[in-house]
Amino acid sequence: MIKARLLSGPASLLFLSIVSGFISITPLSADSAAADSLLVVGDSLSAGYGLSDSGQGWVALLQQRLQPRNITVVNASIPGDTSGGGLARLPAALAAHRPRIVILELGANDGLRGLPPAALKANLGAMIDQARSAGAQVLLLGMKLPPNYGGRYAEAFERVYQELAEEKQVRLLPFFLDGVAGDEHLLQSDGLHPNAEAQPLLMKSVFEKLEPLLVSIDRP
Repeated sequence: MIKARLLSGPASLLFLSIVSGFISITPLSADSAAADSLLVVGDSLSAGYGLSDSGQGWVALLQQRLQPRNITVVNASIPGDTSGGGLARLPAALAAHRPRIVILELGANDGLRGLPPAALKANLGAMIDQARSAGAQVLLLGMKLPPNYGGRYAEAFERVYQELAEEKQVRLLPFFLDGVAGDEHLLQSDGLHPNAEAQPLLMKSVFEKLEPLLVSIDRP
C-alpha cells in the first residue's frame, strides 16, 4: 500500500477542505496482474479519513467484496480534494491503472468553498468523458449540502449530479451518505465524517449501484 503522509492538524470536516493528502493504492501483484481494475477517485470520505485502520474504509471493504471476482480496487482518493483537483489528476490515474470502472466521489469540498455548481458540473462532466474515452464505465456518487448553506445554492449543487447522470447516461447513487449523515451513532467526533460502523453501510449502498456495471466485466 502506498500512502502520502497525512500531516497533523485540525480535524477536517465532511464538507471541509483538508490540505494534506492521502492516497491508498492497492498495487497489482504477480498473482493479480491479470485482474480487472476499478478506480475510486474521491476525497476524505473515500480515503478512510479518521479511521484507526485503513482496512475499515468502505473502499477496502469493497475490495474484499470483489476479491472473488478478480477485480483490483485502486483507491486514488485524497482528503480535501475538489472536482478540479480530481480532474487534474485523473488522466495519470487512468493511464497507470487502465480501469474498467471508475467511481467518482467528489464535490463536498467544492460545496464547502462555495464554488459555482456550474464549475462542479463541468469538472465532473469532463471526468466522465475522460473515463469513457479510456474505456471505463462510470458510477457517480452524489452529494448534498447542509441546509445552512442556503436552500438555493444547496439545490443547485445537488441538481448537478442528477443532471449529469441524465445527460451523460451514467449510473448515479443520488446521495452517497444517505442513512449516515446526521446520525451521531454513525459519525466520528467531528459530527460529519462517517465512522467505522458506517463504512459497511456505505459500501453496501455503492455496491448495489455498482453491481450492474460488474456484469459486463465478469469473467465466465
